[in-house]
Amino acid sequence: MSGKRVWLNEIRRISLWTALCGLLGGLLGQPVIGIATGLLGVVLYWGYHLRRIRRWLDRPEGEPPEGSGLWGVILDNIYLLQRRNLETQSRLKSSLDYLQDSLASMRDAAIIVDSRGNIAWANESCHFLLGITFPADRGQPLLNLIREPKFQHYFETDDYSDPLRIIPSAEGERCLQFEISHFGVGDRLVFVRDVTETFRLEQMRRDFVGNVSHELRTPLTVIKGYIDTLQGLEAFTQPRYQRPLQQMSEQTHRMETLIKDLLWLSRIETLEMQRKSERIDVPGLIHETVSELSAGYASRKLHLDISCDAMVMGDRQELHSAFSNLIINALKYSEDDVNIRWSCDGEIAVFAVADRGPGIARQHLPRLTERFYRVDKSRSQRVGGTGLGLAIVKHVATAHQAELKIDSMLGQGSTFALWFPIAEPRRNLPAENLQALP
Repeated sequence: MSGKRVWLNEIRRISLWTALCGLLGGLLGQPVIGIATGLLGVVLYWGYHLRRIRRWLDRPEGEPPEGSGLWGVILDNIYLLQRRNLETQSRLKSSLDYLQDSLASMRDAAIIVDSRGNIAWANESCHFLLGITFPADRGQPLLNLIREPKFQHYFETDDYSDPLRIIPSAEGERCLQFEISHFGVGDRLVFVRDVTETFRLEQMRRDFVGNVSHELRTPLTVIKGYIDTLQGLEAFTQPRYQRPLQQMSEQTHRMETLIKDLLWLSRIETLEMQRKSERIDVPGLIHETVSELSAGYASRKLHLDISCDAMVMGDRQELHSAFSNLIINALKYSEDDVNIRWSCDGEIAVFAVADRGPGIARQHLPRLTERFYRVDKSRSQRVGGTGLGLAIVKHVATAHQAELKIDSMLGQGSTFALWFPIAEPRRNLPAENLQALP
């Protein structure tokens, strides 16, 4: 029987019962008292059934009480919902048990944190990596047990798009990487991985590149000095000597530039995790960078479009390096005008360099920031590139919590943009379109 029909039948029965009581009361000369008595009987009847349901719900493992009519339908529906709830709980418990069994066997630490930030579960690796013991620390606030300020900020910001790596501050300490993901209703799953060996290998690589580059500077300077001396001697003025000497001089200069970029990249990587505390006047820095480049590219045109005076927190030297690398790349690979833009969009400031050069095929875009990666090796050698410019830009962006975005199409040019978080409220300026380089 449908729910609507059951309700209609119940209303019909109550109406008949009330009418009958009113009729009996009328025969006795008190119709109102008869109706009131009938309604009281209905209330007592409903209270009786509600009490039966309450007693059953206190012990839901038992069978539901018998009932007919509306109360039978209510009991059946409650029983059905109860069974579904038990089945759902059973499935969730099985899934949770499976998840915990899987996480328990991991070498990485895994912690389940409830919506209040308290530890609900942790595997054995947590004791080794973090000193957290389960079940002894069940219910403890996670931030009370992991007091690293960087992790506390990471945990509370609720932005887990990137993992957090805690760099050791002293010899012998572990380098830990934290990854957090949401699941369930407000719960979080925290993974902690020991990346000490990876960190040491990266540090060794940086030290090796820095040391080798530094050691090469002295012999390269000596070689360059001798080449310059030979080029100035009368005995070597003949074309058969001048051409190889010129090639040697060019390659020596290229090696000097490469070593300089390697040393600079090594410095940026070393200081990448340090907090940037200087407020940088970016419009002023852009003007300064363009002015410095004007002497080397006197035949080219650069157009500035500076529409806001936003500042960013950063390192002036690193930002100068990133800006100049993007501008020089545009000038090298494009024979047309180059446009430079500094604009604001909400809490984001954008530095963009656009050219109308040959463009870059889409399959190359993800690899452009790799060291020594070249789209066209022959052309890169002709223009004198080292293959490190965009790698430097990427590391500068990471050090400034910025994002490098590249948009390019073959035959239509390229746009390289750095998206920065703004350090303070900015003031909009009238667009400034200047021909910076004649």
